[in-house]
Amino acid sequence: MGRQRMFRKGHVLEAEITGLAFGGKGVSKITTDKGDFTIFAQNTFPGQTVRLQVSRCKRRYAECRLMDVIKPAPEEVELQYQPIPGAPYATFPIGVQHKYKEETTIELYKRIAGLENPEQLYKGFVSSPNSWYYRNKMEYSFSSILHNIDSGEKEDGFGLGFKHRGTWWAVENLDSDSGLFDKQIESDLIKIRKWCEATGLPAWHPPKRKGFYRFFVVRRSLAEDSLLINIVTTSEGEGQFVPEEFVKFIKELWGDRVAGILHTINDDIGERVEARAGASTLIFGRERITETLHGLKFDISLSSFFQTNPQSAERLYEEVLNFALGEDLGGKDAVVLDLFCGTGTISQLLAKEHSGKVIGVDIVESAIEDARISAQRNDFTNIEFYAADVGKFLLEYPEYRGKIRTLVMDPPRAGISSKTLRKVIRLQADRMVYVSCNPATQARDIAKLAENGYKLTQFKLVDQFPHTSHVESVALFERIDGFIPKIDLNR
Repeated sequence: MGRQRMFRKGHVLEAEITGLAFGGKGVSKITTDKGDFTIFAQNTFPGQTVRLQVSRCKRRYAECRLMDVIKPAPEEVELQYQPIPGAPYATFPIGVQHKYKEETTIELYKRIAGLENPEQLYKGFVSSPNSWYYRNKMEYSFSSILHNIDSGEKEDGFGLGFKHRGTWWAVENLDSDSGLFDKQIESDLIKIRKWCEATGLPAWHPPKRKGFYRFFVVRRSLAEDSLLINIVTTSEGEGQFVPEEFVKFIKELWGDRVAGILHTINDDIGERVEARAGASTLIFGRERITETLHGLKFDISLSSFFQTNPQSAERLYEEVLNFALGEDLGGKDAVVLDLFCGTGTISQLLAKEHSGKVIGVDIVESAIEDARISAQRNDFTNIEFYAADVGKFLLEYPEYRGKIRTLVMDPPRAGISSKTLRKVIRLQADRMVYVSCNPATQARDIAKLAENGYKLTQFKLVDQFPHTSHVESVALFERIDGFIPKIDLNR
């Protein structure tokens, strides 16, 4: 006889959120004759009474998605912008957000990393300079299925905005400023939607995987006050969509701010801007804009990774440099390695301080191309960038073992694979600065590094994404002399 579960998938329930787990999961507990039954609900907050739908149920807990907030928490304030799914905590004062990010991350390091007193290693919380209008890139989705914000019902139509929370097919129209990106652009998004609809070409229908308009992407440079725009469509409207007319319309809206416009054909069935098979065509202007961080100029394209909150990124990189430069980087024979380097921001900041060689590695070729352009623009001659898989690069260049004094790594959200982490450890760098946009995976790696002679000595948290559950961690690890690692260093 199987274990009886308290709820089934799809069950709708009401709950009062009493706690918060890392990653923005609100917690509620139901007392039963067999003990507490725990409910986890993404994008909820302590003090809220919410309506939830069960997405997964086990014997002792259930995972739920948020349907509605029935009663707000006492701390919540009225929002002066249009609410969007990507900013679930926008109604909470920023100080309250910081408090919960701090508490849940420290608890995570205790539970996953096995640290007894992480508070002793914690060196403080670094806030974003701006809580509003901080983003430099936004992706808006088209859909012919709309979620009506007022009624909560799904409707047929022509939508442009953000995917409704918990769905991949329904879009909430963005009719006014969300307060996160650019006031002019988001106030005008309704005009973009109406212009596209007037062409007679349909918005993408996700379940049927057909239609024309798919995404509208904008990247802006704060330094230049310039914009890169990408209109992503399928090939179904070829001959009916006139790029010159679209360019004229956009320039009339935003004038000299528009630096470049691309048209990307994406016939993939997946819900992603980037197409495995397809092409991007520059239909106006230039392919890159320039952003400035710590006095250095960085040329970035639409597809390349660059910090979404550049003003907060300056604070993040300042913490990285403080950790990396805590001791001498070594002389001209010492190599500083920057893994998962993206467009080479950290590499170039390190190169300003280091007389020897700095090596940046990232698997994204377009990011490495941008990094090389920026390094040349900034007159660096002591940097080499490689477009390569981090794990394979470390295998192919064993000559750097013993020469790396400092290693910096900023992996993607999924973290570092165990195989790659072993290769990193085999390099036996004296010091590692580990930047993580997902402290859960970093906590896992803290335990692995400790087993192999790398001790966490200090860490800070940085708020790159106000009004969300995300927080960045910058951690410093130092190698313990004479420690015998669990892994074989010679393999």
